[in-house]
Amino acid sequence: MAVFQDPSGAFIGAWQPMAMSGFAAGAPGGYRWAELNSRGFEAALPFYAAVFGWVPRTSPMGEGQPPYTEFLLGDESVAGGMEMSPMVPDAVPSYWMVYFSVDDVDASFRMAIARGAREMVAPQDFPGGRFAIVADPQGAVFGLHKVTPR
Repeated sequence: MAVFQDPSGAFIGAWQPMAMSGFAAGAPGGYRWAELNSRGFEAALPFYAAVFGWVPRTSPMGEGQPPYTEFLLGDESVAGGMEMSPMVPDAVPSYWMVYFSVDDVDASFRMAIARGAREMVAPQDFPGGRFAIVADPQGAVFGLHKVTPR
């Protein structure tokens, strides 16, 4: 297991599974997606290519929106990232955010808020499904994610 910092300042952890094999991605309540929000995103791309073999695929997101990059391992999309919004205060460093899979983003969002979470991004659609972002009562930020079957 290792924890290290990329050239943009974001911390990321990795492990080589042995007795602890990992987690089942996509199961409700489990890991779904990770997203790098970076100051100096372009400088981080060669780092992830060298360390993990990730190949970036960047797509336009529409008028007025910054492009979005998916990290591919072979043909599989394993994570995403983008340049951090200039609206985010300068004191916020580059960071990775995890999204958890849920059956119903809106219901999970309401449940989180009722239990003390703070709204960061209200539930909304994106081309692959629906998501929301909350901060738990201690301030940890995470996303709720539901993929639309193709």
